[in-house]
Amino acid sequence: MRKRCPSARIVGVARLADHRLAFTRRSTRRRCGVADVSPQSGSEVWGVVYRITKSKDLRALDSAEGFRTDRKRSNSYARRLRQVTFDTPSAKPRRVSIYLANPHRYPPRPSIDYIGHLCRGAEYWGLPIDYQKMLTHVSTLT
Repeated sequence: MRKRCPSARIVGVARLADHRLAFTRRSTRRRCGVADVSPQSGSEVWGVVYRITKSKDLRALDSAEGFRTDRKRSNSYARRLRQVTFDTPSAKPRRVSIYLANPHRYPPRPSIDYIGHLCRGAEYWGLPIDYQKMLTHVSTLT
């Protein structure tokens, strides 16, 4: 994140309620399914929230995610507001921008390497242990 967006600063670890981790798009760069979230009552997704203060950094992130504000149909992802809850007891819920995939019809599973990348990030940021365990059980390409 720091490479793409030098102004990015960590806000904290957060939970997105009523969504599940999904792999609904194929990355042309990674050649496998890549992470997304889909609405699902009772489920939750954990991640890290950043504050980005420079518009050029936001444009760089949008570009990396295949999103442009001047087009509607050909975007890979849409930037949307969702409410998250931070993992600290005193923190209030906050609306943040997230990227939601424009799903492919038949996306492939993620690769073992990609899931390893997600697992290392989850461990590094101290995401809940149950969430980390769930990541290790995601079905991957063989």
